[in-house]
Amino acid sequence: MTKEASGIIAVSAEQSALARISKERDLYAGLLELNLDSDPEPFLKSALSLIAGIIGAERGCLELFDSQGDERGWSHATGFSPEEIADVRASLSRGIISEAVATGRAVLTPSALLDPRFRDRQSVQRSKIDSVLCVPIGHDPPRGVLYLQSRQANVFERESVAQVELFAERLAPLVHELERRRRASSPDAASVLRMKLNAADVVGSSRAITAVLRDVELVAPLDVGILLNGETGTGKTQLAHVIHRNSPRAGGPFIELNCAALPDTLISSELFGSLPGAHSTASRRVDGKVFAADGGTLFLDEIGELSLPAQASLLQLLQSKTYFPLGGSKPVLADVRIIAATAIDLQQAAAERRFREDLYYRLQVITIRVPSLSERTEDIALLAKHFCERAHRTLKLPHVELSPGAVRAIEASEWPGNVRELYNAVQRATIRAARLGLRRVEASHVLEEGVGPREASPALTFQEETRRFHAGLVRRALEVEDWNVSAAARRLDLTRTHLYNLIKSFGIKRSD
Repeated sequence: MTKEASGIIAVSAEQSALARISKERDLYAGLLELNLDSDPEPFLKSALSLIAGIIGAERGCLELFDSQGDERGWSHATGFSPEEIADVRASLSRGIISEAVATGRAVLTPSALLDPRFRDRQSVQRSKIDSVLCVPIGHDPPRGVLYLQSRQANVFERESVAQVELFAERLAPLVHELERRRRASSPDAASVLRMKLNAADVVGSSRAITAVLRDVELVAPLDVGILLNGETGTGKTQLAHVIHRNSPRAGGPFIELNCAALPDTLISSELFGSLPGAHSTASRRVDGKVFAADGGTLFLDEIGELSLPAQASLLQLLQSKTYFPLGGSKPVLADVRIIAATAIDLQQAAAERRFREDLYYRLQVITIRVPSLSERTEDIALLAKHFCERAHRTLKLPHVELSPGAVRAIEASEWPGNVRELYNAVQRATIRAARLGLRRVEASHVLEEGVGPREASPALTFQEETRRFHAGLVRRALEVEDWNVSAAARRLDLTRTHLYNLIKSFGIKRSD
């Protein structure tokens, strides 16, 4: 080879290297500037073409998953026809792509035509696929994959793998941003169901709560009994209200009875009422909850606590739609829908003869299981913010909001009392922060000096916290106005007499 020819080859190689470096520079500059772009989609399309060109891939696909990692859809493709994309997805996605997602590592095959894992697949034979490189985007779990291929063998080298892995690493946060924008522009399934069911108070977007709302949508129009099963504090009463509001009986009454709050001697009369002379103190007719719920819904909470005699009477009501008031001899027709709720395992209770087996089978025809908060942890932050806003609104507190630290502490804590425990904790914390004149609820207000809810010292009751807050508010107003009671009353929008009564009630005295 002549010196002249060698020089030409050297210049050509140098120009090729410079062109490659230029392309890489453009790629990473584009990645850095993506956050300034109002729409990441065009960038992703051009970036895919660029990375394919840099490593010598003839075709490539960028596939993004949803936040759960299992709904796929080709976001962008380059060099593929629609039919070829269908082939890749139907065939190779069960091999290379699935392996990359499962292991979280790049998968490289120098020749799919020779690789025993893929060589017998019709799509490989038809498209004469040789080199394939598939790299996951993100971790735990991957948020998508970059799939690149060529019809030539041994095209992708280890250097190519490193380049694509670096590209995927830089791409991961942008995929998160794209998903966030898509969620913001299109409501999630739970939001759609909430609007349809008029259930704005059912907060959350998790799969667990979405499944519950779908069940409610299905059964609410059916005039049949329903059993709500779930741990204490999960929101069964709230769901019973939603079912009633979306039922043909929505115009009728919604009557509640907590079966655990009454002694056995009173449950039957509470349910079915009593006639004069039914017992020693019965001097007049008393209508029970079944009568009060006529034309509407009767919600029996903690039904597992019913005594066996009361269970027998309830079974008759469910079977015949009639009941006997205490002391009565004539059946009364009942036009009610019964929704029952329990936190115990009724099947086990029936096996232990603590609950009638025939009543259990009557109740569990349609069962909706209400998930615990530990099964819908992604909803915790949304619930906490909702409860903070509710406390501000309903208690007429100065506006406060949860700090990022408080949200992180709440998400990191266990809530065995479920939504009810979380609600009480956030409400107490909101009162504490407002009492101190703060604009944000901090982690220490929620968790009591950083101690988790299970280890915390006994918390003050709602009434005690409210009393402390009001006392602090009155004291600060008096101090600001130098104990001019009339001025302090105007500041608090109270009458002087009312303010004097509060000062006396709270025992507030002027400091020396």
